[in-house]
Amino acid sequence: MSESEPSPVLTRRAPVADTDHVAVTLVLNRPDQLNAIDWPMLDALDAALDEIVADASVRGVLVTGAGRAFSAGGDLVGYQTLQRDPVRFPRFVAELHRIFGRLRSLPVPAVALVNGVTAAGGLELLLNCDFALAARSARIGDAHLNFGQMGGGGALTLLPRAVGRARAAELVFSGRFLDAAEAAAWGLVNRVVDDDALLAAGAELLAGFAAKSPLAMANAKEVMTSLWADNGSVDAGLRYERERNSYYCLTSDDAAEGLAAFAEKRPPEFRGS
Repeated sequence: MSESEPSPVLTRRAPVADTDHVAVTLVLNRPDQLNAIDWPMLDALDAALDEIVADASVRGVLVTGAGRAFSAGGDLVGYQTLQRDPVRFPRFVAELHRIFGRLRSLPVPAVALVNGVTAAGGLELLLNCDFALAARSARIGDAHLNFGQMGGGGALTLLPRAVGRARAAELVFSGRFLDAAEAAAWGLVNRVVDDDALLAAGAELLAGFAAKSPLAMANAKEVMTSLWADNGSVDAGLRYERERNSYYCLTSDDAAEGLAAFAEKRPPEFRGS
């Protein structure tokens, strides 16, 4: 990418209410290509996530797309060359797994704001966020099979965990797109809002998150995400949850501050320690 070309991922930082906390919006920025995912976009997303992880003031991340798409998936034009390369193509998919997976491992919530066409790799990006809000115009599907492709970035693993095996199979095999209301009914997105209210709805969510203890939030997210990913037994999950809960409550200043604030009928002052 030359210096004159716009970044394929824009980072927008905004203060949260009257605090020192920050909300970050990541905007996929290849609107003329429906935000198709290519290597420069992955590199830019990776760099943006580096900055987020290094900034203790960040309390949440929103992911959305420029133009009329969240993301239509991989760059199929570029794939004509990339898929013939037995070294670079597996590396590309491995990098996609690693970088998308960083959203799951962030210590703050990552929320997808689904603003339009969402397919294939775009669906996989959505599935790596903690949850999603959708604009009414959103259309969400897998669509790999429509173009002789198959899911490789997580659709075949994460989609059944999100909506159940039968519904995932229907979406993958049919290649059809869900409208926003049906995606909400399936549990693929949490809520549907008017198109022009999508960013404001995301900002409102992050403002609520910022009022919570960042340390408690990070621990709660890590426990939920790891147990969901491991898909282990209930007994093993409860044991892990109990251990993390005990450690946090016994060692965290924020846990004690929350109890003191409740007893003293005042707002808590969480410091993330």
